[in-house]
Amino acid sequence: MPNTEEAVLSRTEFPFDTTVAHPARVYNYWLGGKDNFEADRVAGERALAGGAKILPGVRANRAFLRRAVRFLAAEAGVRQFLDIGTGLPSAGNTHEIAQEVAADSRVVYVDNDPIVLAHARALLTSQTGTTAYIDADARDTGRILREAAGTLDFGQPVAVLFLMILQYIPDEDHPGRIVREILDALPAGSYLAHSDTALDISADANVATSAAGLNKRMPTNQHLRTPEQLATYYTGLELVEPGQVQLPKWRPAPDDPDPSLILSAYCGVARKP
Repeated sequence: MPNTEEAVLSRTEFPFDTTVAHPARVYNYWLGGKDNFEADRVAGERALAGGAKILPGVRANRAFLRRAVRFLAAEAGVRQFLDIGTGLPSAGNTHEIAQEVAADSRVVYVDNDPIVLAHARALLTSQTGTTAYIDADARDTGRILREAAGTLDFGQPVAVLFLMILQYIPDEDHPGRIVREILDALPAGSYLAHSDTALDISADANVATSAAGLNKRMPTNQHLRTPEQLATYYTGLELVEPGQVQLPKWRPAPDDPDPSLILSAYCGVARKP
């Protein structure tokens, strides 16, 4: 049950039900953030009780975000980023990393959680480049592309980030088609950066149990796919070395999680030829 303060907030300040868990706020809880409610913490703990290596995974995903954006900005020369399913802001956001490399970088965030929107307006500000936010569902690719065109130049390469978001898209909504519709609208030289939890029993036998525990607490369910299924998102693209790998193994930096850590979470970066 939510405490009294949170119950009051849900009635007076937020246009959503704080008694129902949401993936962005659960993820915030796992990262040690404070932008979550009792329902999110209960759901997060229920998933952790399943035994999967969730906390190392979320930290490894955050580290992958840093490495991928830095690669895209510094090595690939990308100056435009479309971060779909951005989640709640925390240290080391996409625009901070990109604009640290190139001050003129443009970044557009996409999410559909009202609390993410509220925080984005307050925190996702930029002093040097351009940062914008779109309130949209990841499945509404037409709206995303229309609104992003107000900030991004689709005549120039764009890096699209789908980090830990496609796992919340059920098969009947065709996550692969979502990726293709976005990438098809972008020019050659654009990039896809992707990460998701995978149904990989050899890496973590408890991953399915933890996902089931989480799904019982959230209306937005996690849909685990095999690494082979995740690899189809890169169809027609050129994978950057080392290809699709477990999160800690993609170009690890000295201060990142141990690359020998075995996780049932995969990532990759690929270029549109």
